[in-house]
Amino acid sequence: MSNSGDQAFRKADNRGRWPEMTYGGALSFLRRRYSQVLDGVDVAVMGVPFDNAVSFRPGCRLGPRAVRQASVQLAELSAFPWGFDPFEHLDVVDFGDVMLDPHHPETIGDAIKTQVADILSTDTKLLSIGGDHSISYPILQAHAEKYGPVALIQIDAHCDTWADDGVRSDHGTMFARAAKQGIVDVGKSTQVGLRTYNDTDCGFEILTSPWIHRNGIDAALDIVKQRAKDAPVYISFDIDGLDPAFAPGTGTPVPGGLNSWQGLEFIRGLKTLNLIGMDVVEVSPPFDHAEITALAAAHIAHDWLCLLAAQAGAQESPVGRI
Repeated sequence: MSNSGDQAFRKADNRGRWPEMTYGGALSFLRRRYSQVLDGVDVAVMGVPFDNAVSFRPGCRLGPRAVRQASVQLAELSAFPWGFDPFEHLDVVDFGDVMLDPHHPETIGDAIKTQVADILSTDTKLLSIGGDHSISYPILQAHAEKYGPVALIQIDAHCDTWADDGVRSDHGTMFARAAKQGIVDVGKSTQVGLRTYNDTDCGFEILTSPWIHRNGIDAALDIVKQRAKDAPVYISFDIDGLDPAFAPGTGTPVPGGLNSWQGLEFIRGLKTLNLIGMDVVEVSPPFDHAEITALAAAHIAHDWLCLLAAQAGAQESPVGRI
C-alpha cells in the first residue's frame, strides 16, 4: 500500500505529509490525521458547528466543513512566506467536531467548555473553527481555567461587548461577559478592525479599521504587542473582520474592513507573543462565493500554526522580497 492519498485516516503518525490529489481524497483540516488520541500532540484542530446565537444571517454551523475543504491547497506546498513545512515541526491532528445537541441549547456552552478543557488538560493547544462567535466564550472559560486571565486579540467588525444579562446566548455580548468575569484581561487586550459603534470600550484598546488603513499593520502590531507583553494570548478571528469584498460568506458583513493581505500580515506579525489558542469563526458557506471566505479563514488558521512551528524551531527561508 503506497504512502499517498487519504492521509486523514490512513497515516499512522502526525508529522509530515503525503502526496494528495487536491481535488480528491478524505477531507480534514490541512489533511491532518483524524485522531482524538492526544499523547504528544502539539495542536488539535476542532470544529464547533453551532450558529444558534446569530443575530442576522445563519449558516456558519457549516463553517468547519467549508474551511476544511478550502485548506486542501495549503497542504501540498511549503508554507508561504515561511518556506517550511509546519508539520515537520509540530504534531497536529484534526480532532473532528465537538458533539453538540442544538435541540437543548442550554447544554451547548458546557459541552464546548468540557471538550476544550479535556483537550487542554493534555497540554495540547487548540485551534477551533466555528461556528458563530458565541463559541469563543466557553472556549475562553476553559483557557482561563488553565492559564489564568488571557490577553485577547480580537479581529472583528463588531465589538461583541454589547449589554449582557449573564445568561443570554448571543454572538454579540460574550466578550462583555468575559471581561466582567475576569476571564479576559482587558488591560492587555486589543480589538482590531472594528467599524460598528458601541458607547463603551469596556477597557479594551480599539484599533478601528479606518485607523489601520491610515496607520498600517506595523503600527497596529506595535500596540498589540506592547499591551500583551508576555501574557497568555488567545486570538479570536471573526472572518467579518475582513471586508465583505474578501469575505462575503459571513452573517453580519460590514463594508470598510481589512483586506485579506492585512489580516494575514497581522497574524504573521504575532510570532513573539505567548500564543495559547485561536479560533476562526463566522464563515457562512451559503453566502460565500467561490470559497472566497473559507479560503481566507483556512489561510489565517494555517498561518497561526506556522507561528507555532516557527516558535518550535522551524527555520524561515523565504524566496523573493518579503
